[in-house]
Amino acid sequence: MAAIPLLRLSLSPPPQRTPRSTLLNHPLKANIVSLSLRSNSAAQQRRRTIISASQNTTPVTDRLISAAAYFFPFFNGLQYGRFLFAQYPKTLGLVLEPFLPLLSVYRSIPYASYLAFLVLYIGVVRNTNVSRYARFNAMQAVVLDVLLVLPLLVQRIFNPGPHGIGGKIVMMSHNAIFVFVVVCFVYSLVFSILGRTPKLPLVGDAAGRQF
Repeated sequence: MAAIPLLRLSLSPPPQRTPRSTLLNHPLKANIVSLSLRSNSAAQQRRRTIISASQNTTPVTDRLISAAAYFFPFFNGLQYGRFLFAQYPKTLGLVLEPFLPLLSVYRSIPYASYLAFLVLYIGVVRNTNVSRYARFNAMQAVVLDVLLVLPLLVQRIFNPGPHGIGGKIVMMSHNAIFVFVVVCFVYSLVFSILGRTPKLPLVGDAAGRQF
């Protein structure tokens, strides 16, 4: 008689298991997944806010120092625009009119180019009390100004005449250098005002090696 209960147990159907898909679609699990996704998105948003805020935390003084430094190679590079000034005097005169007061003050100071070089290199680049952002921009401006001296040295060595192929090469090279200086100045000035780091081709690598 004891075998009858065992026989009944063996004949009874096994307990049904809840399908895995049902567990995955459980309302409680769906709420947990939704909350985790929301928390992850909120964390990512906070990280993006922190990163964007850190990119725009450059002090105003560093921005002004950096922006002012690029006037140094810009003013010295205006001499390469003499051919373009002769061709387009009114257009270029209107473009440069806002900078004429600063340019007149700069040229009224004796040895202004050498003084500006010393102020930038000794007072900013080698001054550890100044932020690296301002020091890098000042060094980049100094390197750009030094590079602007090289074409004049080459011109004095070969001394091409004002006419012929030599004169055309000088005119084309001066025009290209002037356009390059203007583009670098506008690009660096805008980025410095925005608190971002302008990196000029070749010049930026040479300036970065000093730190």
